[in-house]
Amino acid sequence: MIGGPVPPRRAAVRRTPGWRAKGSPVRGNVAAVTASAPPAVSVIMPVLNEERHLRTSVRHILEQEYGGELEVVIALGPSADRTDEIAAELVREDPRVSTVPNPTGRTPAALNAAIKASRHPVVVRVDGHGMLSPDYIATAVRLLDETGAANVGGIMHAEGENDWEHAVAAAMTARIGVGNAAFHTGGEAGPAETVYLGVFRREVLERQGGYNVEFIRAQDWELNFRIREAGGLIWFSPELRVSYRPRPNVRELAKQYRNYGRWRHVVARYHSGSINLRYLAPPAALCAIAAGAVVGAAVTPWGFAVPVGYLAAITAGSLPAGRGLPFGARVRIPVALATMHMSWGWGFLTSPRKLARHVRASAAGAGTGAGTDAVTDAGAGTGAGTPGA
Repeated sequence: MIGGPVPPRRAAVRRTPGWRAKGSPVRGNVAAVTASAPPAVSVIMPVLNEERHLRTSVRHILEQEYGGELEVVIALGPSADRTDEIAAELVREDPRVSTVPNPTGRTPAALNAAIKASRHPVVVRVDGHGMLSPDYIATAVRLLDETGAANVGGIMHAEGENDWEHAVAAAMTARIGVGNAAFHTGGEAGPAETVYLGVFRREVLERQGGYNVEFIRAQDWELNFRIREAGGLIWFSPELRVSYRPRPNVRELAKQYRNYGRWRHVVARYHSGSINLRYLAPPAALCAIAAGAVVGAAVTPWGFAVPVGYLAAITAGSLPAGRGLPFGARVRIPVALATMHMSWGWGFLTSPRKLARHVRASAAGAGTGAGTDAVTDAGAGTGAGTPGA
């Protein structure tokens, strides 16, 4: 437990750098508690430059239709906007809200800091731009009890506020955009590789040592992989829904998806056997398009059939995805799709091997004092990020 010895890990689980336990959280069995009264819940939030959405996001948490005790722990990165000021106002306005510093600005370090500062047996991850549905926590606690899962999660429901964001939201919920990822596109309830955000049993996080701070992105996928390797169940349910605000422009979307691809490749190198065909599709498409363009320019115009065919495919795929949207949003969907695919593929193909080597070295040293600040140059920027696609 936090504040005491960590229970023994199974052999399949690697030790995770960046988790140093302290404090004395309330522990308990979720099923046993729900039989009499709802268990107390800790909501953890990594935030950086979230002045636009933080207040609304916290309001959605505090107004949950849930009968149990609730606390919100916000891990504050070095924001350049009014995020810290807004967080301080929220603390003054409601005693259930508290903050902890996250000087690195990195998501996994923020999550670990918030977990250590929290105290309840159920831990709910929420990002600073995520909006929980009113019954999200109550439903998640029920599902933990019913399924015996280690972590439950649901749909990442992207919602826009202008034409570009509507286009990105449509692309992020279409199979042509993200494949068969249930937390993007929906589907039947059942076991999953990973879920969006997550609602955890605290003892599971303690056994796993929290999030691996070396994974600047894809830390959720990496943690869920370790949980599954240790025999834990990750459960997806469409009953759980979190509204998400997409990146506001092409540049930010490209950066987001490049980092997704880069760090997903690190996970694949670090955890052998974790890759699947869905993650290979964007780099394969990028290579095929580039090769077709070269052949078309240097050998035969028929080579251009590959990039032209790709453009035709995403244009056709954008038609059903854009139903009901304004014309300005519909015409931007192919741009959003191409940005997501090509950026993810480029990030995957150019992911430096040194990132995986650095993660392995830090993991090897975790038993001798490697801590949260062990990362010096992860190469993917900082900030509270969306879980890897």
